[in-house]
Amino acid sequence: MYQIDFKTPIHVHFIGIGGISMSGLAEILLAKGFPVSGSDTKQSPLTDDLACKGALIHIGQCAQNITSSIALVVYTAAIHPDNPEYAQAKSLGLPMLTRAELLGQIMKTYETPIAISGTHGKTTTTSMISEMLLKANTDPTLSIGGILKDIGGNFRIGHSGYFVTEACEYTNSFLSFFPKIGVILNIEEDHLDFFKDLAYIRNSFHRFASLLPADGTLVINADIPDYQMITAGLSCKVVTFGMEGDCDYTPSDITYDGHACAHYTLHRKNAAPLPVTLNVPGRHNIANSLAALAVSDLLGLPCEACLKALQEFSGTDRRFEFKGRLNGISIIDDYAHHPTEITATLRAAMNYPHKTLWCVFQPHTYTRTKAFLPEFAKALSLADKVILADIYAARETDTLGISSLTLRDEIRKLGKECYYFPTFEKIQSFILENCISGDLLITMGAGDVVKIGENLLNK
Repeated sequence: MYQIDFKTPIHVHFIGIGGISMSGLAEILLAKGFPVSGSDTKQSPLTDDLACKGALIHIGQCAQNITSSIALVVYTAAIHPDNPEYAQAKSLGLPMLTRAELLGQIMKTYETPIAISGTHGKTTTTSMISEMLLKANTDPTLSIGGILKDIGGNFRIGHSGYFVTEACEYTNSFLSFFPKIGVILNIEEDHLDFFKDLAYIRNSFHRFASLLPADGTLVINADIPDYQMITAGLSCKVVTFGMEGDCDYTPSDITYDGHACAHYTLHRKNAAPLPVTLNVPGRHNIANSLAALAVSDLLGLPCEACLKALQEFSGTDRRFEFKGRLNGISIIDDYAHHPTEITATLRAAMNYPHKTLWCVFQPHTYTRTKAFLPEFAKALSLADKVILADIYAARETDTLGISSLTLRDEIRKLGKECYYFPTFEKIQSFILENCISGDLLITMGAGDVVKIGENLLNK
């Protein structure tokens, strides 16, 4: 693998520079004095910002963008060998790194790199830890999978030894990382277009945990079934958290306010209990906050600053994000696209003031929809009424004989009222005709379903 000498800047070209993670990595290299260029299929605020900071941006991807001055090409998992820039770089014999490999090399330049992994909750927990570090005035570098309001984006370049990033298991990307502190929030079946089954996924998380050095620490959710199999043979310290049982970090006395946000008492081994108030809804966010508090203790951050950070943290974009009200209808958007995430979001919504709970769901990828069809139907049935959009194909082209109509039929078998419409326009019209004042409408999915609520609010 090509190794970057960060003391000697070189021209780096990013294929897909407008991605939320790629843009942040490009910004880090720009700050370190590297000449940066990149391409994307469309212009965006992220590409505009990079251009303002000195990057050469190409809208559209073609072989001519790979010039003789380029010393290294970075690409994402979404880039295929037939991409003209990828093919040109290969033909010229240019060094190439994946996004994850570049991120791993950047992590090694920091004294305390922190990587947050798990099937669910990575963005929220990474944001919680980020807010704690910011409140403690530690000047961290942050890489988040969503927009954090307090930094006005997904990346922040600091000047301390703290580096915080999400660690995604898809295509085993997180195995290219070099964390000093690693977090595993949960482990479930997902990304079955890459992983064979849950056993393979668990093995990948074990390999991720094994990356931690002897003087490092793994923070792991003890509610993961047989979590000891993940920690077996590790040389690093292991800290556990969980909603119940004998863990290093556990909650008690849990109550919820009128917007489904929790207040609880934190119990820590060898430390006094602490009152914790959250400003993000749902039981799942209690678990996320336990992980964040465990990391804050490892870093020796002041308790008062960390508790204040949690109390003021209102979430990142697309995580139970309140979008506005239309004719007395509350509209919320959420990124949930896995049955467990859907269940957590809808259970949180049950504690939110409403008459009827509507869920507009856009399934994400044919592979995931087919693999979890019964689970999706059961999870979505927690809503009072369900509206389905077409499946968001993302990287896939094979429908596998599955569609949103298939999911609609499964939901109706459970006795739940469910509708399907082929366009956002028809969904919006149906909502305007059927939702009434006092209802709660959640747009949900990892695609572009957020546009439905935004379109309604802009009418």
